[in-house]
Amino acid sequence: MFPERYVITIGRSFGSGGRELGRLIADKLGISFYDKMLLVKAAEKSGLRPEYMAHNDEKPPTFFGGGMTPFSLGFYTGAGVSGWMNDPSATGADSIYKAQSDFMHELAASEPCVIVGRSADYILRDVANTVNIFVHAPMDDCVARIIKRSEGLNESQARSLAEKTNKLRSNFYNFYTDRRWGHASTYDLCLDSSKLPMDELAEIVIDYARRRFGAREGCKCAGK
Repeated sequence: MFPERYVITIGRSFGSGGRELGRLIADKLGISFYDKMLLVKAAEKSGLRPEYMAHNDEKPPTFFGGGMTPFSLGFYTGAGVSGWMNDPSATGADSIYKAQSDFMHELAASEPCVIVGRSADYILRDVANTVNIFVHAPMDDCVARIIKRSEGLNESQARSLAEKTNKLRSNFYNFYTDRRWGHASTYDLCLDSSKLPMDELAEIVIDYARRRFGAREGCKCAGK
């Protein structure tokens, strides 16, 4: 039994198959799936160019170095990065983050869905009926998956791409939140995609969500 509106968010290391798992979960549940399409929808809502959003996707502002974040700079207000986002100097990557945040909240209020990446778990932390998972795998497995789905990458290139992308994702998440990307305490479930077939992992997530939502008192649930 699932509520009328719920969100499953998926953080993922590059090459672990997190996007594939998210799509599979959404298909099994018959709900919407948002990954790159979220950028397009958010751009439409905010007036930002989709290509600009894609270029800066999951990247923190480049003018901050040395590990500084909105929190270390005193912008934390107890409601995430709202103080930072409302500051007039917040531009570029910050406008993208705000556009994505606004759109995610619209989604959470209107339909059940799966959202991949973009610190969705943190953005929707105060929204009821969310399940947050992180998908990872040993680097060798990630490299093999990257090579399989790419054109012409060798093992060294695939490994370098994975390491670079993971660093960008980690920097993005750690910059905009007071949590740590990939740390178990940040998520409800952490799954090693090398241990079981994707179909079985999807069923595990769905079963966990069903049990979580069904256990809530007074939950007006719709069958799925």
